[in-house]
Amino acid sequence: MTVLYKTGQLYTDGKFAKDQAIVVEGGLIKAIGPTKALQEKYRGIEEIDWHDKALVPGTINAHNHSFQSLLRGIAVDRPFLEWRDEALYKYTPLLDEEAIYTGALFAFGEMLKYGATTVSDFFYVHNNGTKTDEAVIQAANDLGIRLVMARTMYDWDGAPINYRESIEDATKRTRDLAIKYQGNAMVDIHPAPHSPHAASPEMIQAGHRLAKELGTPFHIHVSEEMFEVEETLEKYGKRPVHYLDSLGVVDDSMIAIHLVWLDQSEIKLLGEKQAALAYCPSSNMFLSDGISNIPDLVDAGVRVTLGSDGACSNNRISVFEEMRMCSLLQKVSKLDGTCITAKQVFDMGTKTGAELLQLNTGELKVGKQADFVSLDLNDMSLSPKQELFANVVYSLQPTAIKDVVVNGKTIVEAGELKTVSEKKIIQKVDSLFEKWHAAKA
Repeated sequence: MTVLYKTGQLYTDGKFAKDQAIVVEGGLIKAIGPTKALQEKYRGIEEIDWHDKALVPGTINAHNHSFQSLLRGIAVDRPFLEWRDEALYKYTPLLDEEAIYTGALFAFGEMLKYGATTVSDFFYVHNNGTKTDEAVIQAANDLGIRLVMARTMYDWDGAPINYRESIEDATKRTRDLAIKYQGNAMVDIHPAPHSPHAASPEMIQAGHRLAKELGTPFHIHVSEEMFEVEETLEKYGKRPVHYLDSLGVVDDSMIAIHLVWLDQSEIKLLGEKQAALAYCPSSNMFLSDGISNIPDLVDAGVRVTLGSDGACSNNRISVFEEMRMCSLLQKVSKLDGTCITAKQVFDMGTKTGAELLQLNTGELKVGKQADFVSLDLNDMSLSPKQELFANVVYSLQPTAIKDVVVNGKTIVEAGELKTVSEKKIIQKVDSLFEKWHAAKA
C-alpha cells in the first residue's frame, strides 16, 4: 500500500521545510517533496492529513534494559552498589518469561509513546537459555518497535545465576539467535559482553570475535563508575580502555556504554580506533556516576549516540529527554554554552544511532525505512514556531508527540498505542506485582 502524508513542516537535511509531503510504500520512504507536486504525481493513493503537525525522524534509543522498567521507583536515592543490590539483584529471581515479556511490553510501549522507533535492549536475564530473550523479541514484535537485542555475555560469579553463562553457551546462544533472525527487518542480534567488571577477558574477546563473524557491532559497559576503574587498575594494571585495547577489542565495532571515568589518553585512543559511545546522561545523573566528557570525545573522533538506560536508573525513557539532558549537562560541566549544539544532540538521538546500529533509518530520506514521529504544531511546548527546531530539542513535552510510524505502520495514533492496549500493559504490570506480593505473604 502507498500512502501520502501531508505535513505542516518536515525535518530533513538539517532543517524544517513547510508544506511538505512524504510518500511511504512497503515500509520505505518513496518520495519527499512539496505537497502539491506529490499529490499530482501520486494521484489516487491514500492521503493522511497532518497539515497541523511537524514530521521528524523516530528516535533511536541506543541503550536500554527493558526488564528494569518493572523496577522503576525501587531503591531510589541510593549509592550505585546499594541500588544494584536492592533493585536488580533482589528482584532478579522473580524474572521468569512472563515477567520479562511484561517488562518489555511496558518499556517499549512507553518509549514508543515518547517517539522512539528503535531500541537497543542490552539484555542479560537469560535464565540459562534463550526463552527470555525470545520473550523480549516477542514483546517488540507485538508492539511494532524496531529492536536490536544486545545479547549480554556475562560470567562474573558475583552476579545472580540468572545472568551468568559459560563462554561456550553465551557464544552459541547469541550466534543461534543472530542466525535465526537474520534477514528480519525488525530484529537484529548483537553480542554484548557486559563490562570489564562482569565479563572475563576471554568472554570479552569471544563477544568481539562473534561480532566480527556476524558483521555487527558489539556493546559493552565501560567506566560507568569509579570503582570499575580502580578494580581494573588493581587486577590488570591498566585503565579500562587501555585494558580493553590490550585484549584487541577497541576498534570501530565497539559501542561502549557510559565512558564516564576516562583520562585524556583513553579519549585519544578511542578516537584513533574509531570507537563509539552510547551516552546515557540522565542515568549517569540519577546514579551519581559522573559526567562523560562529550565535547572532548567528539573532538577526538568518537561517534556518540544516546540511550535512556533502564527505567529504574533514569527514570524516564525518552530520547528527546536525553537530547536535552546531554546538551545541558555538557554546557554546565564545561561552563561553555557553545560546547555542544542542538543539531549535534538531535543527530545523536536519530541518524547517528541508526548508523552505529547499522540500520537503514534515523533520517527522513528517500530509501530509508519509514520510521517517523508527528509533533503537534499547536502544542504549547513547540511555540513560537519560528524556533521550531530549538524547541524540539530543548522544550518539547510528551504532549506534543501525536503519531508514531514504524516500518510504515502506525503504532501510535493521536497519542494512543494502537498495537497493544496501554490499559492491558498496565494491568499486566499490576498483576505481576500482585503475584509477587502474594508469594511473599
